[in-house]
Amino acid sequence: MRIHFIAIGGSAMHNLAIALHKKGYQITGSDDVIFEPAKSRLDKYGLLPAEMGWNAERITKDLDAVILGMHARIDNPELLKAQELGVKIYSYPEYIYEQSKNKLRVVIGGSHGKTTITSMILHVLNHYNRDFDYLVGAQLAGFETMVKVTEEAPVMIIEGDEYLSSPIDRRPKFHLYKANVAVISGIAWDHINVFPTYADYTSQFDKFINTIVDGGSLIYCEADNDLNEIVQQSTAKVSKIPYAIPAHEIVNGITYLLPEHTALKVFGDHNLMNLNAAKLVCKELNISESEFNEAISSFTGAAKRLEVISADESTNVYKDFAHSPSKLKATIDAVKSQFTDRKLTACIELHTFSSLNKDFLKEYSGSMDKADDAIVFIDLKSFEQKRMEPFSEADVRDAFANPNLKFFNDASKLKAYLLSLNYQNTNLLMMSSGNYAGFDLPELAASLSK
Repeated sequence: MRIHFIAIGGSAMHNLAIALHKKGYQITGSDDVIFEPAKSRLDKYGLLPAEMGWNAERITKDLDAVILGMHARIDNPELLKAQELGVKIYSYPEYIYEQSKNKLRVVIGGSHGKTTITSMILHVLNHYNRDFDYLVGAQLAGFETMVKVTEEAPVMIIEGDEYLSSPIDRRPKFHLYKANVAVISGIAWDHINVFPTYADYTSQFDKFINTIVDGGSLIYCEADNDLNEIVQQSTAKVSKIPYAIPAHEIVNGITYLLPEHTALKVFGDHNLMNLNAAKLVCKELNISESEFNEAISSFTGAAKRLEVISADESTNVYKDFAHSPSKLKATIDAVKSQFTDRKLTACIELHTFSSLNKDFLKEYSGSMDKADDAIVFIDLKSFEQKRMEPFSEADVRDAFANPNLKFFNDASKLKAYLLSLNYQNTNLLMMSSGNYAGFDLPELAASLSK
């Protein structure tokens, strides 16, 4: 198979390119810019384009397929040439389905927790040396790439994103996988540039349920009222399996599953909820509860999901991917519940299109109330890059409904403020889907006063 990737530098795209290269396919690709770690990974396998930019001459009739990334535009010269020549064009979710249509497909959807649930399932399957393919949205310990596709594996575990598939395919990715076993972790409005109303957004999950193959299973969070209503009203011919927070206790900062008293390396209600979803998926894959508990006890979390940067007897510093209102609240609640005797300084960088939209900003109301010191940071370049109108400190404070909230739009001033605090018996939580304008978080953590 000869396959060309347009926008090969994307997170999922470069991982799929490497996976298909390992499978023996001939892979070429192009992009206008490729950042790390994609650049080094592609270079390692001889897949890094010799020069950046688009070139229609790369597209020839002898290509078996073109895989089109979301980063490309509809007037991309390579895309136009592929259309002109009649070369088969796939979005990457379409091609993932092509690679897995003869396998049992497990698809994890939802507005939050997808990566963690998927990671937990992969961790357990790996623990028992199961043969499986996968697509996950974060780099995991013990896994070289974020995508694996083989001929032999009987099952594929897929993180099912609700964002669009490609510039010419406006369907959400998770609609294309046709799950045998599906998970919906919950619904919280996001991607308002694509789904301008909450009703537009929630309808995508109703449609997702209808893509599950007849006789399949739907595992869903019953604590989410809107999701519960959608599931109960659905006429899809699937088994509906609810889950909630499992029985547990917290002793000296460690969470234990009950009744077996299994010690966990992760914590927080949202992680416990994710764990229960993963356990039900593994049950569908013939892994018992006791087997699951044994394996999950060594799970340390997905990258950037409450990732520990440093820890000692009085202060833990965490990095987290939280950016939406629901994720922000859940992450703050988790750290406060786990360390009830410590204060919490929590900082969120507003970075996504939704979070920088003034109308959406009010969705953050009350989301940081449990933090002892709540901080919002916006890199002014984010507004410029997204061509959006900046909003003021007063706008942010009003939207979060928190009069004590502190606001920064200058990274150096934010860093100076964080370093001015005393962290004796205090945790620091840094949350962003961006990079705090290039902050070195380990260096920051090492410099805190106590």
